[in-house]
Amino acid sequence: MWFKRRSDASAAEQQDPGQPAVSVTQADGGTVVALTGDWTTSTVAATDHRLRELEVHPGARRMLVDLSGLGRLDTAGAWVIYRLTASLKRAGAEVDIAGASRDADILVGAVREAAARRVEPAPARRDFFVLALLEATGKGVYGMLGDAKLGLHILGATIRGAQLKLGRGHAINPAAIVNQVDRMGIGAIPVVLLMSAIVGAIIAQQGAFQLRFFGAEIFVVDLVGILVLRELGVLMTAIMLAGRSGSAITAEIGSMKMREEVDALTVIGLNPVGVLVFPRLVALLIALPCLTILADLAALVGAMAVAWSYSGIPPEAFLDRLQAGIGINTIMAGLIKAPFMALIIGIIASVEGMKVEGSAESLGRRVTASVVRAIFVVIVVDGMFAMFYAAIDF
Repeated sequence: MWFKRRSDASAAEQQDPGQPAVSVTQADGGTVVALTGDWTTSTVAATDHRLRELEVHPGARRMLVDLSGLGRLDTAGAWVIYRLTASLKRAGAEVDIAGASRDADILVGAVREAAARRVEPAPARRDFFVLALLEATGKGVYGMLGDAKLGLHILGATIRGAQLKLGRGHAINPAAIVNQVDRMGIGAIPVVLLMSAIVGAIIAQQGAFQLRFFGAEIFVVDLVGILVLRELGVLMTAIMLAGRSGSAITAEIGSMKMREEVDALTVIGLNPVGVLVFPRLVALLIALPCLTILADLAALVGAMAVAWSYSGIPPEAFLDRLQAGIGINTIMAGLIKAPFMALIIGIIASVEGMKVEGSAESLGRRVTASVVRAIFVVIVVDGMFAMFYAAIDF
């Protein structure tokens, strides 16, 4: 051992043998820190302040930690001993450990290895805003790839069939589909009719107000008919279903994912896509075209009422002009979009529901993302259809 105790060194403090104690003795080669007693979870707090004083003011360049007087030692005591030696080394002292029993040496070594494996969190960095924008764009594109794969999986499983039994053929449950049609379609009729009638009335009033300057108020019928039947009827209905039914689909599937009911379906041999997603997608494919027809009729009725009261155009003249200015292609242009928008709403809602994790916060984020993304994609698809119709002169 590198030290030799001086003859005038202070004696260790007299303590209860079971209580931890720290004695500091000056030696020819440096300072000896002797640890005695039991160093366990229930006792180390008594000497913590003394050890912290030594950690801040070591008092010598060479330190020896003497563990020959240790009694019982657990992980908490080993951690305090490791903290002492590590702090002394950081303060610039040369530290040695002597007198440790085999068990104490193993325990202190294990704590030292665990501390060495601990990864300190990297300090937060603030990138240049251009780099941050590019990073966010890249993450978004990469996330869209995963969403596209999951969406194609859901779409493929739906096209193939219900797949209620994995690898055992198909089994469609009409009761589940009818129940979903009732919830998504029939339940949405009042709000869709009211919204469409109000929008149709607003378009008729604003159109008549502007066309009055040119003496062409009768052409408000053409304006309302083309705008509602080709664009607004199906678009407003799809947006309403995205907010009403899309959020419900995400919340239902997401809550089942949180309660591990989706995993339970897989365990018992059922396909979650067939049980949960297929009836909802089929119900949307049925409900959205039917609601679009009702929305078109409600918007035309609202426009007819405003044209009669505001511009003096009687219902007979309104219907005659509507029949002359609107062709079957105008009606079909809006109805053709409805199934595609229904698929978009159902797939996005199902994808977001399947991505819910185990917290209510995650469920809220996914429901919000489902509504926002569905509305955004529906509007983009409507614009693409408009350009396609213009290109083929439909």
